[in-house]
Amino acid sequence: MKNFFNITLLLFVATLLFSCRNGNDDIPEDIHEHEEIEQLVVTLTNKNDATDIQTIKYIGGLADGHIHAHAGDVYDVSLDFQVKHDDHYHSVNDEILEEKNEHFITYNFAGADIKVKRADNDVVRSDGKKLGLKTEWTVASTTSTGKVNIKLIHGPSSVNDNSPSADNQLGSVVGGESDVDALIDIH
Repeated sequence: MKNFFNITLLLFVATLLFSCRNGNDDIPEDIHEHEEIEQLVVTLTNKNDATDIQTIKYIGGLADGHIHAHAGDVYDVSLDFQVKHDDHYHSVNDEILEEKNEHFITYNFAGADIKVKRADNDVVRSDGKKLGLKTEWTVASTTSTGKVNIKLIHGPSSVNDNSPSADNQLGSVVGGESDVDALIDIH
């Protein structure tokens, strides 16, 4: 009976100590804002004609236009991921760069034969893989129903920037989840 009393007294004292703590020792708030990316801006510049610049905005599941691509065209392509504050959008690419090892971009084409090469000036992760913010697209052919699927993956366990090959760097991941999953028409 004495052991039961001692154990009960010990549990009471432990409960009292932990319940009387002030709120300052509680788990700290997450200082990183987890803002949801609301807009992707895709900019394509034709390497053969610098005046041929296309900008497509992908907002809330819809693109405001389509990509004009023709066989033989080669484009420098850059991505700008943005969040909305009040009445304007601002880029979060700097934040993605700060957490570059936690992000990776993949490309997938349907109805279009386009090869992707990750640009020399693209961001390189600490594992030596290129992130995919800046790429070069070489168009072999497109159809009237062509599409590109661009994904920003957060937290992949592994990435491959040379997938399916070093000549076509669409990229692949294992694990993670999509922060952005954009589908844009190509004509």
